[in-house]
Amino acid sequence: MKILIADKLPERYIQQLQDKNLEVIFKPTLGENDLSEAAKDVDILIVRSTKVNEQTINNAQKLNLIIRAGAGYNNIDIKTANKKGVSVANCPGKNSIAVAELAIGLMISLDRKIPDNVSDFRKGIWNKAKYAKAKGLFGKTLAIVGFGHIGKEVAIRALAMGMKVFARDIIPINMEGVIVFEDLSKMLPKADLITLHLPSTPETRGMFNDKLFGYMKEGAFLINTSRPDVIDEDALITAVKEKDIHAALDVFIDEPEYKQGEVHSKLQELENVYLTHHIGASTQQAQDAVAQEVVKIITELLNTNKVLHLVNNPNK
Repeated sequence: MKILIADKLPERYIQQLQDKNLEVIFKPTLGENDLSEAAKDVDILIVRSTKVNEQTINNAQKLNLIIRAGAGYNNIDIKTANKKGVSVANCPGKNSIAVAELAIGLMISLDRKIPDNVSDFRKGIWNKAKYAKAKGLFGKTLAIVGFGHIGKEVAIRALAMGMKVFARDIIPINMEGVIVFEDLSKMLPKADLITLHLPSTPETRGMFNDKLFGYMKEGAFLINTSRPDVIDEDALITAVKEKDIHAALDVFIDEPEYKQGEVHSKLQELENVYLTHHIGASTQQAQDAVAQEVVKIITELLNTNKVLHLVNNPNK
């Protein structure tokens, strides 16, 4: 059995696969346009954020399983995988702690303007008067939109920091200290911070638009570590300029697929918007947890011919 790993995976887990007498090809720098050729004769393809498009799946002669080394799988063409009879599996919940840590870090960064502090210092600028005006997060009202694995981890940390935590999801919420809300139009005017932990679906795409930004209180913080298209970026830009909304984003529209190079975005010139490099899951703890689950999925397939965490309907 031949396996292609097209994104980063810790070396010791690659060795665990090789110890099972599997042929492992490790090419972490492959991009979307490289996969069609690279995956044409492999049995299993493992990716993180690299897109697996229709051409890659149709060109693959032996492919029977694609593993998304993470939770979301919108980078994989599920429709084509179904038609071709290719199973798709993910690793749910393994990135939750890492993403939650980043979300909390972004909240603190917005409040204390940490990136601006550091930037000024590196320029030789000392401006304590400007930066000694943080509000602090203790006692602030946090609205968590999307209360899956990550939302729950954010809530645990926010409660420990003394925030008032409200949450909303399509499934029932039951966590001590967390107050459930349903109506965003009633919650947003009260929230000091809003953090988004949503999948990309027809219901969530463009969810945060002019209407919802209109409900937000002036000067509120918005954090998005989930999917870029849940926010209408033009509406965000207007809200930043007109309502002093502060935003911290780990994802954005037209984010580069490549690991290093130039980047261009309408958000770059906005003083109150911080962007990180889609690094929510990029901690050693998360990488190890995901890699361990990848090995578990492959081991289960070898032993029982069953696919753990199957997310599609192959042959349909």
